[in-house]
Amino acid sequence: MSVLVYIESDRGKFKKSALEVASYGKAVANQLGTSLTAVTFNANDASELGKYGVDKVLNVSNTDGFNAKVYADVIKQAAATEGSKVVVVSSTSDSTYLAPLLAVGLDAGYASNVVDAPTSISPFTVKRTAFTNKAFSFTEINTEVKIVGVSNNSFGLVETSGNASMESFSPSLASSDVKVESVDKASDKVSIADAEIVVSAGRGLKGPENWEMIEELAEVLGAATACSKPVSDLGWRPHSEHVGQTGKPVAANLYIAIGISGAIQHLAGINASKVKVVINIDPEAPFFKAADYGVVGDAFDVVPKLIEKLKAFKAQNA
Repeated sequence: MSVLVYIESDRGKFKKSALEVASYGKAVANQLGTSLTAVTFNANDASELGKYGVDKVLNVSNTDGFNAKVYADVIKQAAATEGSKVVVVSSTSDSTYLAPLLAVGLDAGYASNVVDAPTSISPFTVKRTAFTNKAFSFTEINTEVKIVGVSNNSFGLVETSGNASMESFSPSLASSDVKVESVDKASDKVSIADAEIVVSAGRGLKGPENWEMIEELAEVLGAATACSKPVSDLGWRPHSEHVGQTGKPVAANLYIAIGISGAIQHLAGINASKVKVVINIDPEAPFFKAADYGVVGDAFDVVPKLIEKLKAFKAQNA
């Protein structure tokens, strides 16, 4: 009765969120006294997963890109093959899409936004964020099969000294009414979903021509770039960078908001971030009430000086 984790990859490379899922799955497997099996798609090498506790990898080849219905059915078959009573997924947009379908297929209870290892195995109890990350709740999953959705950047990466064997898994692929015509990949060096630091900006930047300093700050910090909804609606930045309740959720270790007033929809999507810093010329901007640190000042003065100081600090510590 192995614990099963769904491991996401991008062009053959495992995502950071997937390695966090593996780490979480290993913790659950240890609590249950069992092994950890991963199911993944079109992987080239499983050795990296062994470092995070995976004992066996079921690799599915010849799939034409992500399709929630097909992937959910494959994971369901993998769970049946392994006799898995606990299935762990991430909180990426893909996993959030397929998890309810998987729950229906397995007749399983599904707990999303989980931030820690189970506090109890019997009854199976997990700690989750609630009220747009303003509080925590403890949820019991009483179904025979349980699905856990791990919140990004919550559990962390835990390396072990294990080895993972990889074997081909050839399930029957379900038909789907949804057809993927094309996939547009964001060009960021660091994806928003996996980023530990996110530098985000809003209409306070006054126009798309001023985004160069945001990108420079992100490069210095090794961060992803993001934006508020009005900015993506205006076409200043691609919609793939829109973060907030109606965009991509952010659970970074550090979130820097520049020229963003802090509408409730934006705050709801970034509240899971551990440290929030705001730079805004308006001292009454709502974001200051939610921020851990705030700088009242013109972004066009503050950000270049911040970049200069960070570069000098990095040079001294190189």
